[in-house]
Amino acid sequence: MMIDRLREYVGHETPTGDAQALNAFADRLLDRYAELGGTARRVAAPTGDHVVADFPGRGPLAAEAPLLFIGHHDTVWPIGQLREVMPWREQDGLLHGPGVFDMKGGLVVLEAALEQIADRDHRPVRVVVVADEEVGSPTARELVAAESSGVVAAFGFESPLPNGDLKTARRGSSRVRIEVTGREAHAALEPSRGVSAIDELIDQLIAVRALVSSYDDVLCNVGTITGGGRTNVVPGAAAADVGFRFIDPETERAVLDAVTSLEPIRPDAQLQVSVMSNRPAWQPSAATDELLQKVQAAARSVGQEIDGAPASGAADTNLTGWLGIPTLDGLGPRGKGAHAVHEQVIAASLAERASLVAAIITTI
Repeated sequence: MMIDRLREYVGHETPTGDAQALNAFADRLLDRYAELGGTARRVAAPTGDHVVADFPGRGPLAAEAPLLFIGHHDTVWPIGQLREVMPWREQDGLLHGPGVFDMKGGLVVLEAALEQIADRDHRPVRVVVVADEEVGSPTARELVAAESSGVVAAFGFESPLPNGDLKTARRGSSRVRIEVTGREAHAALEPSRGVSAIDELIDQLIAVRALVSSYDDVLCNVGTITGGGRTNVVPGAAAADVGFRFIDPETERAVLDAVTSLEPIRPDAQLQVSVMSNRPAWQPSAATDELLQKVQAAARSVGQEIDGAPASGAADTNLTGWLGIPTLDGLGPRGKGAHAVHEQVIAASLAERASLVAAIITTI
């Protein structure tokens, strides 16, 4: 049943930014959460709608503060990836396909756990599934913050650490766009009249690298570069998107302040630096350590052992952790290959994770 559901979800491709595909998948989630006894609603966004669902508690804990479960239904893969490059495949206990690990497997785990606790006592559950996580959740940040109000703890359904352990902290993550406007001119007849936007951009990126090298443990990746068009024209426009990762808010603020304060090097060049998305660093805390201990006890009640450790990647749980809410991530199934063509999950871990999540809901 879980494998069938996952195959169905993988078969509905949902690239980030494809509002039509994402909204159609949101319809599936709305129907599914209603079937499971929740009150579900969509939150409109121009690049794809988010989904929020509330499941009432049962028994003595029915009036207690809810648990917050966070997921996303967008993937990094374009429409056609399933047909052309990464067909659904079941082999040697592994399930392959676009989004199977990041993170439609996590959505299936959550649904199965909600089925399992239907007749058991538990506190209320709130679910938030966002549509733009893969680009930093620019339209979902305020939603996640708002729905975090009053919860007792937050859990993410992203993939776990390679050994199956949960994530207890995450680096901060920011996407920055550097845009340069120069002046076009004929590259041979009047080169001195031109101002090369590409040359300016290259020098700015070198300056960014020098800045980052002065800090410990800051990761920097130039993900995209665009500009120019012809070799006989001095390019008048160029841009780069740069990703940064930080372990603490102080370094994050210092680096972003410095990057957004960059000035043009060439006369007549124009420079614009914009922070496209930002996820604050989620640092280790005593509250999260205490939550992990409760989850470990829940895991033992279903015959499992689990631990936790900080992770490098960022997700929506960065925000809940930064807000001071006890937070853990990595409740999705075990596997590997997020954002890679060998993306896969271990089939047996779907049921294992669902059992763990059900134990968490009924014991915390």
